[in-house]
Amino acid sequence: MKRSEVDRSKLSPMMQQYMDIKDKYEDTIIFFRLGDFYEMFFDDAILASKVLELTLTGKQAGLDERVPMCGIPHHAYASYVDELIDKGYKVAICEQLEDPKEVKGMVKRDVIQVVTRGTRIDSNMDSKDNNYIANIFDFNYCYGVSYADISTGEVYATLVEGDKEKVIKEITKNGFKEVIVNDTIDREIVERLRTNHDILVTITKEEYEEKDYQYIYKNIEDVRIVRTLKHLLFYILENKKGDLHHLQPCTIIKSSTYLEFDVNTKKNLELVETIRNRERQYSLLWLLDKCKTAMGSRFLKYSILNPLTSKETLEKRYDIVSLLSTEFILRDDLIHCLEQVYDLERLVGRITYGNLNAKDLIQLKNSVSVLPRIKEILQELKYEKKIDTFEEVYSLLESSIAEDAPFTLHEGGLIKEGYNEELDELKRISSGSKDFILEMEKEEKERTGIKNLKVGFNKVFGYYIEVSKGQCNLVKEEFGYERKQTLANCERFITPVLKEKENIILGAEERIISLEYKLFMDIREVIKRYGKDLQKTARIISEIDMLQSFSVVSDNYKYVRPTLTKEKTIRLIECRHPVVEQVMKDKYIPNDVIMDHTTNILLITGPNMAGKSTYMRQCAITVIMAQMGCFVPCKEATIPIFDKIFTRIGASDDLVSGESTFMVEMKEANYALQEATENSLILFDELGRGTATYDGMSLAQAILEYIHDKIKAKTLFSTHYHELTVLEKDLKHLKNVHVSAIEENGTVTFLHKVKPGAVDKSYGIHVAALAKLPESLIERADEILSIYEKKSIKKETFTQTSLFELTEVEAEPKKNEVEEKIKNCNPLEMTPMEALSFLYELQKDTKNKR
Repeated sequence: MKRSEVDRSKLSPMMQQYMDIKDKYEDTIIFFRLGDFYEMFFDDAILASKVLELTLTGKQAGLDERVPMCGIPHHAYASYVDELIDKGYKVAICEQLEDPKEVKGMVKRDVIQVVTRGTRIDSNMDSKDNNYIANIFDFNYCYGVSYADISTGEVYATLVEGDKEKVIKEITKNGFKEVIVNDTIDREIVERLRTNHDILVTITKEEYEEKDYQYIYKNIEDVRIVRTLKHLLFYILENKKGDLHHLQPCTIIKSSTYLEFDVNTKKNLELVETIRNRERQYSLLWLLDKCKTAMGSRFLKYSILNPLTSKETLEKRYDIVSLLSTEFILRDDLIHCLEQVYDLERLVGRITYGNLNAKDLIQLKNSVSVLPRIKEILQELKYEKKIDTFEEVYSLLESSIAEDAPFTLHEGGLIKEGYNEELDELKRISSGSKDFILEMEKEEKERTGIKNLKVGFNKVFGYYIEVSKGQCNLVKEEFGYERKQTLANCERFITPVLKEKENIILGAEERIISLEYKLFMDIREVIKRYGKDLQKTARIISEIDMLQSFSVVSDNYKYVRPTLTKEKTIRLIECRHPVVEQVMKDKYIPNDVIMDHTTNILLITGPNMAGKSTYMRQCAITVIMAQMGCFVPCKEATIPIFDKIFTRIGASDDLVSGESTFMVEMKEANYALQEATENSLILFDELGRGTATYDGMSLAQAILEYIHDKIKAKTLFSTHYHELTVLEKDLKHLKNVHVSAIEENGTVTFLHKVKPGAVDKSYGIHVAALAKLPESLIERADEILSIYEKKSIKKETFTQTSLFELTEVEAEPKKNEVEEKIKNCNPLEMTPMEALSFLYELQKDTKNKR
């Protein structure tokens, strides 16, 4: 049965209430609270039963047939919500807004929040990852992009000039899971984000117009960014519905402030996840993350994806990393303190929003307790940023919240003794009354002579006196016992005295739970006032945590402080790939990357598997590490500050878009050629291999010439087109280098050492042999190769072959003059002198032909 087919006039009041709420949330699965369960109905139930593997049942709702229904326990809903939103669904939590005990008739219900991929704020999230929700606002001539992590309160915004490709690259680079777009946007952008990148996209034109959250954008002058933020804020506030004042004033992302690169570079260099498994392990992030706090790990990831271009800021970071390595005892003390700091950013988010428990406040107290020592360490390090120590917060939490408080807020046990006099008095009453029960059991046994008499309690009947069947005849009328319940093996009674004490006990316990909850909420309100200051301190701690991680990594792996130069020179002596170096079993062979002001392009040749791609990657990763403020995997390093990095490494079809490897290559190459400046770094690995040989060579040479003459960016260009190495003669800023190998007795040994000059052999068949292809196949490949090598005529220049059919004249084979002379001569009629002379002429003709 579908919801749209229902005659609503026949529905029960509860189901009519459900239908009215569902009308407002058509694209959302509603968790509808009924007692101790969240129930789903109609299409929601059918869908959820399949996705969550729940039993699909039915419910009487006033109709002739039962409506589809499935449900989950309310205390275990979080894992079900996670599963649904991970699969791209939205979930609306519909709660009872009134206590059923105090209401006659139907309880009011409404949605208290909508949970989506980008609006999660619970404690089940990945602590080392930000969870951003973003939006795109199409202004027709440019795009506004803003994004926020609701769990931490961070808010960012930027403008993207240019076509839709650029805005898609901006979204995919940052790994956003959910994107909001305005209703005038190009629908191709929506389709590509949904289909190609599995991003949850919602289209809405609404914008926030209230004043409560104006502080987020009040200092921003650009009206386009303000409007973009209002568009995002409306969606967030409409869905979360709680207090979100932990959202921070927006940070404007200026492209000139950061080293820019797109999602292809992020993927090709394996900065935050590997290409093969898409996992954190064996990425640069995995290697560098020795952070002790979740905040530090998140800030490290952000820094990897947003390296800096400010020399002043980088030098300050180098200074702290260097000092921490020197003052290693101080660093150990700092690490010990950081290990006790919980996720302050997300704690503030939960405290402000209200979905916290007592454990969150205990974590906050423990975190705050080490801040005085961290402040002292930062002062000793002469760190320019100052943190607060929040003594008042620590004092309040230390005196109020019980260390063994439960997770839920409605069981009691939240507040320490001595914090509130009224609460202490109620606890004394409750405790004293319980002692009275034990005393009463003893007295009743003595008074009645019934030795196995017991005083017990259950939630249905309250307190009672229990007497076994065998001794019921001993119960006399003068005892004042009133029969309450008959069981198979006993009778249960109550007395006026017991009932009076029950009222006192239960009344006190209910008042204790109610008062403790009120006190807890009051404490939360006090802590909320410190939210902004706690966020500032959390930001500073996340940065110092990242810097101590850099220091530890640099010491462990022998990294050096880079020298930042204004000259356009790269000098990386004995540079290594930081991740490959740590995971490979053999000793890593370091290499120099030297490009002075006269060299802009390194044309890299060498065998397959010799390490060309690794050589290129390690150069780019070294630049990124340096521009994060980290030491680098070299013996000596001097680099300029780059503004952008572009990479084209590895073959990759875009099957979803129907684009071949070659088309993807050309698009990425075009993006680099259009956007690169002379302060950029370009990595092109075997560009042009996706098409016919002469096409590929022609394009590769043209691209090299374009970079050399027009862009003048530092470029590493690897190729198997050995004909391109002759360009060194004509392009004065291009230099040949090669990755060396030794061939002995038909086998090849890769030296992984980059040397000046070019090579003219790829050793492809040797690599195939190393891959253990069948011997007969390898032998046949050798035979075919020798035939091709004999046929080939090496030329220093080459031209594009015609794409059109040859004319009859062009198709006619040309006569070989040397062959014709040999055919026409008669050696038997020649004297020896004439024969030598004829041979000499033939040799001269052959040389001239070449």
